[in-house]
Order: sequence, then C-alpha cells, then structure tokens
Amino acid sequence: MTFDIAPHRHLYPFESHWHEVGGKRMHYVDEGRGEPVVLVHGNPTWSFYFRNLIAGLRNRYRVVAPDHIGCGLSDKPSNAEYSYRLEQRVADLQSLIDHLQLGDDLTFGVHDWGGMIGLTCALRMLERVQRVIVFNTAAFGLPSGKRLPLRLRIVRNIPPLANVLVRGFNAFSEAATRMACVKPLPTDVRSAYVAPYDSWANRIATLRFVQDIPLRSGDPSYDLVRWTDENLNRLDGVPMLICWGDRDFVFDSHILAEWKRRFPAASVHAFADAGHYVLEDAGDEILALVREFLTQHPVSNRPAEPVENVS
Repeated sequence: MTFDIAPHRHLYPFESHWHEVGGKRMHYVDEGRGEPVVLVHGNPTWSFYFRNLIAGLRNRYRVVAPDHIGCGLSDKPSNAEYSYRLEQRVADLQSLIDHLQLGDDLTFGVHDWGGMIGLTCALRMLERVQRVIVFNTAAFGLPSGKRLPLRLRIVRNIPPLANVLVRGFNAFSEAATRMACVKPLPTDVRSAYVAPYDSWANRIATLRFVQDIPLRSGDPSYDLVRWTDENLNRLDGVPMLICWGDRDFVFDSHILAEWKRRFPAASVHAFADAGHYVLEDAGDEILALVREFLTQHPVSNRPAEPVENVS
C-alpha cells in the first residue's frame, strides 16, 4: 500500500503518475516540457527530496523524478516479490525512461544511491546523455583508505539488530531527517520525508538499500558496481555540475576528492554549512547554479524556452 499524500500536498504539489515494472507500480513526477532532466533519489528519501528543484526547473525543462520501488508513493513489495538489488533498480529506471520516450537529450541529476543507479543507467545509454548533476553521491567503489561508516556497517552486517532498528523503529529514516541536514528541517518537511515509511512492511527498502552496499567480491551487486566504476570515465567530456554538502559523514571529502580526480573539468560547488541533504541546506543557491549550468551547456543551438502556464 502507498501512504496518503494528501497531508503533504502543500509541499509536494505535483501530479502523480505510475509506470508498471514487473507487475509493480513505480510512481514518478513528470512536470514541464522541453529537454528532460531525470532526478534520481537515494535512501531513505524519495522524489520529495527534489521538490524545489522540480518546481524551479519545470518552466523550461521536462523534469522527471521517480520513486524507486519500495520508496515514496511506489509499491512496497516483499523480499519474495522483488529483488531490491542494484541491477533491478537500474532496469526499473531504464524501463521508465524508455516508456516516457525521453529522447536523446538526457540530463541526469543524482543523489546518494541515485548516483550508482542513475549513472549506471546513463552509461548504458551513453549516446543519449548530455549533462550530469551530482549531489553528495558516488558511482564508484570506496576510495582507498575510506571505510563504510560504523552506523551503516551495523545496519548492513547485523540483520537482527537492523530489523529492529530500521523496520521496527524507522530509525534510518527518522535519524536522517536530523543528521543529514545542518539546518533543522521544519516539522512538516520532516513528516513528509518519513511518511512513506510508516510500518514494518513499508520500511523494507530503507533496510535493503543498506544491505545491498557491495564491499567485496561475491557481494550480489559487487560486479555491477565494479563495472560502473571502471566505465565511469566514459562520461568524461559530458558537462558535469557537482553541488556538495561538506558536512556529510558518509559522502565526505574523500568521495568529493575522487569525483574531482576523475572529472577535473567538472564545475564544483561545495557548501561548508550543508550536509548530506544538500538541497535542504543550500537549495536556493543550488537551484540558481543548476539553472545556470543547464543554460551554459545547451543540448541544441537554441536555449530552452519558458513554458506557459506552469506555476
């Protein structure tokens, strides 16, 4: 079951759409017209994370923001009904992009797990990718000397405790609304972030995302992460904007340094007083940067024209 979005519509005033993948309903937002910008969220968020970016871009661009299966307004199947692995996530996203016939002028905006999902998908349709926007994420293995933070190791490696904390008490989603931001979130925003994860059954994705983090050969998603890591350089030459919250305890300075090493031509903007939810802490500044980036790197000979009657 999906949760009741009505109490949160004042923050998330978008029409809902669904795409069926493997018998499961995948929810997505599809706002505006023009060059498509595909926004891919991570864990434990949902398309709500991109709400202000969607509203700020839809007068010139077609903004598509899906909820991964198990997240947001999408179906939340059991382990027996859905794999909850990276490969399936990538296939779901590619299925949506193909279903919507988004064409060859794709811009990907990615955050958290959305980096690995979105950029793996981008590499599989490389000739269609025109721009990439990165928000506190990774699309490569852990850099040398960087360890998975203790909190994530506990959730990943101790299933009985993880089940109690994450599925029983919603600790992962609740904690993120306090720990992932520098600025305290308003109560209604915090409520909207955790609303999809309102029961043991509906918290399955927040746990399975962490359990799917591959650290060594033999882990189920390790080979695909390695493939993405080894092929990520094929995006060199694609205009890239990186907007980074410096006070992120997971995607920290080591991860940002790796992005800079791999993509020295990227336009990088780090925010000293922003955390993992960088769009919450520095949303207005980032919206301006994204608009400027998209304008400076047009995919055609003419800039995108404003769309009439889109508030």
